[in-house]
Amino acid sequence: MKFWQAASFAEPDQLLAIAQGAEAAGFHGLLMSDHLFFPGRLTSKYPYSEDGAPGFDGTTPFPEPWTAIAAMAAATERLRFATMVYILPLRHPLEVAKAVGTVSLLSGGRVDLGVGAGWIREEFDTLGVPFETRGRRMNEMFDVLRLAWTGDRVEYRGEHFDLPPFQMSPAPPAPVPILVGGTSAPALRRAATLGDGWMGTGQTPDEAAALLDDLARRRREVGRQDEPFETVVPLVTPPDAEVLKRLEHQHGMTSTTVWPFSYTLGPTSTAQQKCDAMARFADEVIAKL
Repeated sequence: MKFWQAASFAEPDQLLAIAQGAEAAGFHGLLMSDHLFFPGRLTSKYPYSEDGAPGFDGTTPFPEPWTAIAAMAAATERLRFATMVYILPLRHPLEVAKAVGTVSLLSGGRVDLGVGAGWIREEFDTLGVPFETRGRRMNEMFDVLRLAWTGDRVEYRGEHFDLPPFQMSPAPPAPVPILVGGTSAPALRRAATLGDGWMGTGQTPDEAAALLDDLARRRREVGRQDEPFETVVPLVTPPDAEVLKRLEHQHGMTSTTVWPFSYTLGPTSTAQQKCDAMARFADEVIAKL
């Protein structure tokens, strides 16, 4: 079982210290979240709360994830980094391929691209990007990204992206794993058919087991059951070694997460407090698995 520390909402000036603390504590990786901005008037409903309200607002820091990851990767040696999740269809795939591929190269291949379709319509409207077609465009973006990351001369002809021959350099040392976030039917189907893995949204152990089994069934149906597949599942229950072992060995869960520091330590905390919390978690949980 691998453990990721969520760095969402953390004070940006502490990120380098947090990354170094996570590496020292023995975490597998660090997770960054993504939003370009918070709308002045939000009408979109957050899909993962009962009242449709998100747990953040316009004052919540969302540093650009790939810039932040590049800085943290330069300050560490082994720690992996991923987005949970990057709003992929809000961007053009070639811009994403360039940024993520460069960070992968400079970090020695220590990045995963966790992606989601997005739920804040106002972000799409402000950038002039169609909201209704985001899922179909996202599906095509998987192919575009993987072609661009080969470093070869390639082209792509799709419904939403029509790209004449091009070549992107530098290429990452290997294709960047793309993990799909979300629990909707389209998200699960996308993860099973196109993704290199799946990211949960905060599940009970029973919910996680059911979703993992559903993903395994979907992957068997498309003949992908023998391909590597990462599953990063935040659990809403306290960490329990026996539960984690059961999810790993019986349901194929490969990773879990520690919740953001604003949830575990309060709205604000020092970098040292965060590092101490990660060290305690490593002693109390990671060392027992």
